[in-house]
Amino acid sequence: MSREAYAPPTLQPSSSNANTNTTDIAGPSTPYECGECSAKLQLKKGDAIRCKECGHRVLLKTRTKRMVQFEAR
Repeated sequence: MSREAYAPPTLQPSSSNANTNTTDIAGPSTPYECGECSAKLQLKKGDAIRCKECGHRVLLKTRTKRMVQFEAR
């Protein structure tokens, strides 16, 4: 198959997912905290890395609330 003839697959909702919301293609959002004003914001894949409050471009990823335990031997 030549490169010009290739057509990428398109997203088509299946019949079993017909009643769910398929508008959220970007995926799950990740929580971040602004390094300047400490505002909490959620970013998705492809969003601009910029605080929505002050415009600062340094964002810190917030820690998880899950219990993380490692087994050391």
